[in-house]
Parts: sequence; structure tokens; C-alpha cells
Amino acid sequence: MRILLVNPNTTASMTEKAAVAARAVMASGTDIIAATSRMGPASIEGHYDGALAVPGLLNELKERNGAYDAAIIACFDDTGLDAARSLVDVPVVGLCESAVATAGFLAQRFTVVTTLERSRVLIDNLVRRYGMGGRVKVRASDIPVLELEDPASGAIGKLRAEIERALFEDGAEAIVLGCAGMTDLARELQDIYGVPVVDGVAAAVKQAEALVSLGLSTSKRGSYASPLAKPFTGAMSAFAPLRAAG
Repeated sequence: MRILLVNPNTTASMTEKAAVAARAVMASGTDIIAATSRMGPASIEGHYDGALAVPGLLNELKERNGAYDAAIIACFDDTGLDAARSLVDVPVVGLCESAVATAGFLAQRFTVVTTLERSRVLIDNLVRRYGMGGRVKVRASDIPVLELEDPASGAIGKLRAEIERALFEDGAEAIVLGCAGMTDLARELQDIYGVPVVDGVAAAVKQAEALVSLGLSTSKRGSYASPLAKPFTGAMSAFAPLRAAG
């Protein structure tokens, strides 16, 4: 089974961090193909960054089409998830949806701890869309994403402080790490706090493996039907669909 893990930002060190986490949990016989977007922002923090990251993400999926059995979008904002599901015929999963679904098996109440306030609002909307709004609180730890790459930034201390507030103020029974850049911290934080700590990358790998193993893929009827063939102009001309919707 081949799973394409696409980092929709352009920071290769984050891609490698996510790939390490993915390979640590993948099943025997699974191959993780890691790809970094070649156009767009260095990190994704909010709606503007996310919108400009989508073309690069779709380009990676399009160029490798046929070379993978499932895809993972390695950003907790689930950047471009609906567009990606429309583009390709294999399962595509996002970190947020995978993580909150996994946490829902483990706890009645849990808290997503993310980076900045602008991301908190976006993720809170996603959680509600995924039907978990009544069970989940989303917190921001005031950490710019790129600071997670800098051991001297103090980001880990901020993250731990917000997790502690979630446990005591929210009554959280589990924690979800709300950024792909936090993926390497999950096991350590779980040992420290004694509650399940869910990493979206690991959760997405297991969800993708399950869908492929079950022989299931994204429905091409209705919402995720292949895009209609039509001209695209300017910088978007390379993204013009070449086939009619199925």
C-alpha cells in the first residue's frame, strides 16, 4: 500500500518530521511517499495562507496521480481537503478530521491545542463541521508554526502550559495536537500527562490504511464528483480538468 503524505506548506523540515511520525506507525507493507509543496507559504496560519497553499497541494497530487493508493494532507487545517477529494479517485484524509475521529473513540471530552488564535477559530469551525462541536474545545497556545522548528523559541513550554489549562479548566480527558509541526511531541506529552495525546499525522496514517484495506474510496457522486472539463486561464491554466465529471 502506497500512501502519499503531502505537506501543503513549503518547509521541507516539517515534511520530514511528519514522514518520520507516519513511518513510525505504518503497517508492514505500507510505503509512505513524502512530498513538500513547491509553491505557496512557508507555514499555514489562517485562511489566507491556506487559500494560497491549495494550488501547490493539488499540483503534488496531480503530478503523482496513479502512484499512490491514498493521500494524507499534512496540515491540521485540512487545507484543500474537499478540492483534493474531488481531484483524485483514491481516499484523501486530513489531519483534523482523522484526529478528532480517533479521539472520539477514546474520550467523551477532549481539547485540541493548536498554534495561533486565527488557527483556533478555523479549527473550531472544522470540529463543528465534523460533528464534534459539543465534545471538543479548541485552544490556541500563541505559537507561530515556524517556532516549533526552533528549540530555543520557548514554544514547547507554551504548548505544555496550554495543555495543563485544558486538563484543569476544560476537564479534558484527552488532548489532540492541532498542528503537524507538533507530531514529534505526542508520545512524550502522553507520558507526562497520563491521558491520550492524539497526533493527527499518526491518526491519518491509520485511517488511510483502513480505507484502502476495506477497498473503499471517495464517492464520485455529488459533492466530490470529478471537476467539469473547462478552460482555466492565467497562472491556473495548468489546473484545467482534462475529463468530464463522473
